Amino acid sequence: MDNNKQIPKPVGLYPLTRKAGDLLFLSGVGPRKADNSIPGLTLDHNGNYTSFDFEAQCRSVFDNVKMIVEDAGATWDDIIDVTVFLTNMKRDFAIYNKVYAEYFKDNQPCRTTVEISSLPTPIAIELKVVAYLGEK
Repeated sequence: MDNNKQIPKPVGLYPLTRKAGDLLFLSGVGPRKADNSIPGLTLDHNGNYTSFDFEAQCRSVFDNVKMIVEDAGATWDDIIDVTVFLTNMKRDFAIYNKVYAEYFKDNQPCRTTVEISSLPTPIAIELKVVAYLGEK
């Protein structure tokens, strides 16, 4: 799973993907890039936000998922289930829903969206994805 050097490494001891039969499970994927930068987020020296662009984070998450799925031998259209974790549902859901509709216009997997209090890094969105690897 190290074929694509643009894919961010996990922040802990876990694989990015795990295959089980005809299914591909992705660990939580955030917007962080391989260089550890977070699109749409600038922090000051105290770790406080100086700029925040949630749409940039959404697009980066979807791009990361696409790279990971393809690196594992599946395609975007093979995604069958998405669980989304937002740190601020009220502020971010409308933007997330708009961007999601662009990316999943043709392929519409099952989806669950939940609000959580925080994520392990200073991000506002994370996706948990399942893809189907069986015959098309």
